[in-house]
Amino acid sequence: MFSKSRIVGALFAGLLLLGSTNSRLNAHDGDDHSDGKPNKDELTRVLIFSKTAWYRHPAIPELNSFLVQLGGKYGAQFDVSESPEDFSRLHLYQAVIFNSTTDIGNSLNEKQRKQLKDWYQAGGGIMALHAAAVHHNTWPWWTKLVGCDFNSDSDFVKAKLIVDPENKDHPSVKGYGPEFYYTADWTNHDKSVTGLPGVKVLLRIDETSYDPVRDYFKTRGGKPMGKDHPVSWIREYEGGRFFYTELGHEVKSLATKFGHQHLMEGLRWITKTKRFHRDPKKK
Repeated sequence: MFSKSRIVGALFAGLLLLGSTNSRLNAHDGDDHSDGKPNKDELTRVLIFSKTAWYRHPAIPELNSFLVQLGGKYGAQFDVSESPEDFSRLHLYQAVIFNSTTDIGNSLNEKQRKQLKDWYQAGGGIMALHAAAVHHNTWPWWTKLVGCDFNSDSDFVKAKLIVDPENKDHPSVKGYGPEFYYTADWTNHDKSVTGLPGVKVLLRIDETSYDPVRDYFKTRGGKPMGKDHPVSWIREYEGGRFFYTELGHEVKSLATKFGHQHLMEGLRWITKTKRFHRDPKKK
């Protein structure tokens, strides 16, 4: 995740994108739901926030575009922002996707942190992708919500995922049996979230099916997590709903049938919506 070559690439990409990442992008491919509050029964409006204060993944802009297009297939308006000032408008959104927002605490000032926290505790939904669970000890509330922080990661490899039997019917993982193989960049957290109040683990990874610590981290304190290695979980906590997935280092980890289901059903769960505004299977 954070090798020297990747950091250089991130800095280069950041320079190329400087003109577009300092303001709200207003990007969406879905139906226009900009007039007033979103529909309570349908998933219609989501904010994607991707400002970073630490390592910035080069794929963030591409992932933002992918998410906007995916939402559009379901008739939802996905707005992209890197301006924390947009948190004053959270009442217009059903959910916020945090796209690898490293060190979120230093991206937001005290007022913006309170706006997000108040909105979430009033029933908002937060989805955290990949590095949104990385280097966030500058904001204790976010650390407590996520439940863990970053230790190291693997290369982009295929590994065996194990569906938690108690949560096998959750829509974001339903239909994939007790276990299946999937390819992504897998993160090792500093601790497991299993057993935390309100947490339900959806997926764990079998560390015997791949090398959990890539070479870069083997001499830098990288450690595998062992048998209890959650890679996706949900949480009902302090009045809101939270969804985390390790997927999202690159678009290809989400641009699959499972990736689409995992994201969109995760969004529907955190927003408590009954249906999507549009069924992409119907023409």
